[in-house]
Amino acid sequence: MNRKEFILRSGKYAAASWAMLNSGLLLSDARSSGDLTILFTNDWHSRIDPFPLDGSRNAGLGGAAKRAALIKEIRKVKEHVLLLDSGDIFQGTPYFNFFGGELEFKLMSQMKYDAATMGNHDFDAGLEGFARQLPHANFPFICSNYEFKNTILEGKTISYKIIRKGKYKIGIFGVGIELDGLVPQKQFGATQYIDPVSVANEMAYELKHKKNCNLIICLSHLGYRYTSDKISDVRLAENSVNIDLILGGHTHTFLNEEVLVDNKKGVPVRICQTGWGGINLGRIDYGLINGQGVVKRDFSMLKIC
Repeated sequence: MNRKEFILRSGKYAAASWAMLNSGLLLSDARSSGDLTILFTNDWHSRIDPFPLDGSRNAGLGGAAKRAALIKEIRKVKEHVLLLDSGDIFQGTPYFNFFGGELEFKLMSQMKYDAATMGNHDFDAGLEGFARQLPHANFPFICSNYEFKNTILEGKTISYKIIRKGKYKIGIFGVGIELDGLVPQKQFGATQYIDPVSVANEMAYELKHKKNCNLIICLSHLGYRYTSDKISDVRLAENSVNIDLILGGHTHTFLNEEVLVDNKKGVPVRICQTGWGGINLGRIDYGLINGQGVVKRDFSMLKIC
């Protein structure tokens, strides 16, 4: 597909998005309150276009142009918006095979993502392939439990990020799944995997008690839950302290409601995941009193259709 064809196709899907938005979806959203709106995605797997109109379950759903239009409309009615992604941006359509991730990063940059973490498929072009596309991303990749020392990615990711939105000082870190046995070794090279539970607790303590953040978010590509004892978002939450919200990925789990899991001190940790393919845009609205203590929190899963 050449540039002209892509622009024409994107315009068609954007027009469909505006029709959806003008139908009243955002009118109800505009009445909801909250000092902070968190929007999030995961595992969109190079799904630039909507799913084909072939009669399948996901026919016509998703699409980057429609997601961008929805995000734009939310920002019109919400002052403080945080946009995050939990990995597996790459791989899944010919766009990745032809352009190697350039288009995905450019689109996310245009949507003004604030941060993302890496999933296992983001290693599919190797460390060199990922590094080659990084100049097209004007947002940081947060990888707290991958050590890239002595690789081409050394110094090109960060272990955490602090973002201020209104009354919120938000601490964000990211943890990824173990790559050995899942990704060919030649694709991740000398990358070192560090236990995500110990790293998560270290990051959360630093952000909560030393950096004085009042909301701690973990971008996770561990997977929601397993039947084995493999580390997952649920197990991470159970063994954590100081994490408020886990935005997950990897298992393509459609969580239409947030899941609450008590941490080591009996405090609920919220876990959310949007499924896969860019079908949904997750949304959480938070409210604060005097900069501390959540008094209102609304969760919704917005279907991109």
